[in-house]
Amino acid sequence: MAIIKPFRALRPQAAMAKSVAARPYDVLNSKEAAEEAAGNPYSFYHVSKSEIDLPEGTDIHSAPVYAKAAENLQKLLSEGTLFQEASPLIISTNS
Repeated sequence: MAIIKPFRALRPQAAMAKSVAARPYDVLNSKEAAEEAAGNPYSFYHVSKSEIDLPEGTDIHSAPVYAKAAENLQKLLSEGTLFQEASPLIISTNS
């Protein structure tokens, strides 16, 4: 049996959801992510595929990529694009 625990999710402000939305990181490569994020500083690709903000050829598993992802996530939080829920939530999808 699965154990489901509530947590305080990070979510985009409703007005920013379309700008933040990104496909899962493993369904596109770095070049495709860069193309989709072009001109959109709010795209979550700047977090999930942060190598798009570093020089071409940067090893996607290197420390600078992870540091850039943390920096970009913090920016989305500090500017209010993303926010953390005030309390843990469980959303029921029972029909």
